Amino acid sequence: MKLSKTYGYLKKELDIIEHALNNAIQAEQTVLREASLQLLQAGGKRIRPVFVLLCGQFGDYNLNRIKTVAVSLELIHMASLVHDDVIDDASLRRGKATIKQLYGNRVAMYTGDYMLARALENITTIPTVSAHQELSKTIVQVVVGEIEQIKDKFNWNQNLRDYLRRIKRKTALLIATSCKLGAIVSGLPEKEQDKLYQYGYYIGMSYQIIDDILDFTSSAEELGKPAGNDLLQGNITLPVLFAMKDQSFRQMLMSTFQSPENVTEMEMKRLISELKKTNAIQQSYSVSDHYLNKALNALDSVPNHKAKTTLLNIAKYIGKRRS
Repeated sequence: MKLSKTYGYLKKELDIIEHALNNAIQAEQTVLREASLQLLQAGGKRIRPVFVLLCGQFGDYNLNRIKTVAVSLELIHMASLVHDDVIDDASLRRGKATIKQLYGNRVAMYTGDYMLARALENITTIPTVSAHQELSKTIVQVVVGEIEQIKDKFNWNQNLRDYLRRIKRKTALLIATSCKLGAIVSGLPEKEQDKLYQYGYYIGMSYQIIDDILDFTSSAEELGKPAGNDLLQGNITLPVLFAMKDQSFRQMLMSTFQSPENVTEMEMKRLISELKKTNAIQQSYSVSDHYLNKALNALDSVPNHKAKTTLLNIAKYIGKRRS
């Protein structure tokens, strides 16, 4: 079953958001418009808009307000992807050429900046001050996370805390903010806002950990990029941190990456094979399960609602995700 099946009944609302996203990225400048459209049409799970929609259903649900928030959050996410691809020198995303690959670094960076500006312009129509404060704090942390990721590239001495802090900023905070902003614009009490935020945070942590596992356990066709690509770019993810406790793997890793720019496809395949011989994948799934359980617990005091059932099902799906 696909993740989208768990929230299939939201298709009408998601189509409206998709149309609004398309309108939001229209630019008078041709290259900017085409580059933005290229990324939008590359697809994506639109999981952040889904969380805005679901969390908004616990209160005074107003689709116009929800749509505005959902569009801004997805634009911020898309902007971060464009910037990521420049930093990582990535030529593929979801199996398609990146903006950086098609138009070059400068156009890609300005495209990301444009999307971010449009996100901030879009949300100005929401009068709730706390919504703007939450979004601003999140953007600051996302940017700090990007800088930390650059700083930690090929840093083999980082620890679990470094990794968890990085994925918190990279993924979890934007998902948590999606949940909270949906709750804020629907007028939910602060206590319920905080519970939904916690759910989003824990789900985001689990989701990113599983993404990092799949980077080693899925094929290039499934990933839309080479297997082990994060490691190739110097990003030390949880499976690598656990695998490095095995001295023979660590020695192979150090030897292979003496000259990172010269690592071959065959060497990467050998490294991935050795990583799978350790218990790193199993340990990583255990950490993911820990966050999933915390996400489920966060929903205990949330009122019963169809949206709550869907949030629980999303968590269970993520826990079982193997591709």
